[in-house]
Order: sequence, then C-alpha cells, then structure tokens
Amino acid sequence: MTLRRGENAPLPTTAVRLEFGRAAGGGGPRTDLCALLLTGDRKARDAGDFVHAAAAHPSGAVRHEGTVVNGSLLVDTLSVDLASVESTVGTVLVVARGDGGPFGQVPGMFVRAVADGAEAARYACADAGRETAYVLAECYRRGGGWRFRAVGQGYEGGMRGLGAAYGLAPDALPDLPEPAPAPVTPARPAPVVAVPAAPAAPETPAAPVPPVPPAPVLLSKVTLTKQAPAVSLAKQGATSGALRITLDWQAQQRRWGGRDVDLDLCALFELTDGSKGVVQALGGAFGALDRPPFLHLDGDDRSGGTGEQITLNMDRAAHFRRVLFFVTIYDGARSFAGLHATVTLRPERGALVDFTLDECTVDSRVCALALLVRDGDELVVRREARYLVPRRGVSPQRTVDYAYGWGLTWTPGRK
Repeated sequence: MTLRRGENAPLPTTAVRLEFGRAAGGGGPRTDLCALLLTGDRKARDAGDFVHAAAAHPSGAVRHEGTVVNGSLLVDTLSVDLASVESTVGTVLVVARGDGGPFGQVPGMFVRAVADGAEAARYACADAGRETAYVLAECYRRGGGWRFRAVGQGYEGGMRGLGAAYGLAPDALPDLPEPAPAPVTPARPAPVVAVPAAPAAPETPAAPVPPVPPAPVLLSKVTLTKQAPAVSLAKQGATSGALRITLDWQAQQRRWGGRDVDLDLCALFELTDGSKGVVQALGGAFGALDRPPFLHLDGDDRSGGTGEQITLNMDRAAHFRRVLFFVTIYDGARSFAGLHATVTLRPERGALVDFTLDECTVDSRVCALALLVRDGDELVVRREARYLVPRRGVSPQRTVDYAYGWGLTWTPGRK
C-alpha cells in the first residue's frame, strides 16, 4: 500500500522490517536509519531509547540490521519486534540522520514496512527540504494493534532539534558519525644514487640470524556480550572440522504440572545456492553432516540433563550463507522467565565461544540465540539472545521466521 504524508495503514504482524531506501551513488548527503522510542505522551525517556547502527534498544525489540546495496538502491533496515516493545512505549519513530547537506538533496528517498515477507506500506519521501534530521514514519499503538504512519517531518537543527522536540537534552542524540578515514599510502622515497667506495678488506660473514617464528595464536574462551556481540570464527582458528552448538539449562526449579522443562534447540539455515530449511526435533528434521544442509541435531534432551547439540560441518563452510540458532519451549514452562540457559559453540579447532541468556521479562516461548552470517570469506557468529512473543495462533517457529525474514512455509508437526 502506497501512503501519502499523514496517511496510515495497519500492520498485519508484530514482526516488522522497516527499510529506508535511496539511490546508491546518486550524490547528496550521507544518511542512515535510526529509531526513537516514545512513551504514551510522545516523549523519549533518555538516550537509551535511540537506536542506531552502533546501539540496539536495551529491550532487544528494535535493532539496526545493517546497510546493503540492492541494485541501484542503498537500503538500511531496522528489525522491530512490536510484541516485545515495552508496554510504556506507544510509538517507534523511524528517523533518518544526514550529514553534508539537507534531505531535499537525497535522491529517490522512501521508507517501507515489510511484514510476513511482503510490503505492508510504503511512503515516498518527496517533501523533504532543508532538514538535516528527518522523521520518515512511525509505528504506533492503536486499538490493541499497531499501525504504520507516513510522517515526513524534518528538523533543520539536525539531531539536536529532533531530540529537543521529544523532551531530550540538546546533545542527547548523536549526529551521524564521520566515515572511517581512507588508509594513507606512504609516498615513495626518492631514489638515492650510491657513490662507489674504495674496496674494503674482506670480512668474515656473520652467522645467519634464524627467522623469528610467528607468535602463536592464543586460543581461549570468548564470551559474547551486549557490548561485544560478534566474533569471526576464522580469526579464532575455527576453519575446519566440527562446530558443536550446545544449549544447557537449569530446570530443577521450574516444573509445570510435574513435568521437566523441555527446550528444543533448532536452526534455520540458508545456503549459498538459495536453499532454505529448518533443523529441529519437531517433525524429525534432524538434518545431515555429509550432505545439505551440513547441519545435524544430535538428539532431543527432554529434561535438560545433558542439553541439546547441533553440529555444523565447518569443512563445508563455503555452503553457508546464514544460520540462525534458536530455542523453543516444547513443554514444562509457559515462558523463559526463571530459566537459566547457556549457549556454547565448541569448534574442533579454535577458541570456544559462549554466552548466557538474559533474564526474560516478556511472555516468550521462543528465543533467537545466535546468528551465523557470511562476511566475505569468513563466518561471523553474533549473539542475539532475543526473546520473541508469538501472536495468538502463530507457532514459535513461524514467529522467529517472520522476525528474521526467512520466508518458509510451516505446517503442524509433532515429536
């Protein structure tokens, strides 16, 4: 649905991708996409409610997913899980920052909301003028649901003016940071002409100096945190062999109807040939190591005594585009609240990587754990630890699919 300025449309799901597009290489100022969360009285509580490429929201509900070149377009994306937005938040502003000129000079600017893999609403931002900070759109609560509104309001005072409009100190919202400087190539020194000298008496050659061996790679455990959420597996020495992802939890104090807590470790995969699927105990989709998807769920632990494990074949690492490891509650608990779980990646070669899940404060039965993505020739693992809240009648698996845009077709299954 194409909107005009001020118009709105309902959002069919609470898992939404907000995309800010403009012409790539079309000149104009540098721009990026951000979000500002507002309370019911349309005020920001503090700078922690501002989401940009270097800072996700503390709730995990809104995060910047990166910038890509898509054909002739440059596209920034925000991932928004509206079901996980705090109840005191009534609006998520979709904001663009600029540097080097006004938004009126940004060619082909638009914003759109994508839900359930399809475009739910689009607004072509053709009304920009001299503004250097621009509210593109907003997602807001209405009647128990969420709607998307085309806003198109800018501030000539940049982020200072925008922050002040929503109750923040003038310096609370950072401007668009300067790009990293290009590497400086040292100038080639002028040639030096040697003047021949009188021959000297021969000297006994010195004994050859053995080369200094390279410093060994120190392999130790790497713990991922909110402040340092990602690590390159190759740089930790994990380039071949088996990579085992384990989930361990403490269930002794949480039982439901006398039954042990049963968590299911799962993985969504996308290979470089475009094939996609899921590895999980539900439906017996255990995968395989010697053929696609090169992932295998080793078993189904129904008590937490031994944990669950998925093995990834790093000898076939070139086949992986992205893998999302997630966990669902199959039985024994209504949410993750009070459950203490640890995720560990154990490569056959290289440093162990682990992290613990944060305390769950929402009614969640599915949690995105870690995202393995291709970055050039390397695989990078990123801590997600993101609790998701399924809508009524929507399975946990479909919920995590919507949140990360996998686009699979789901049918009921059982173990």
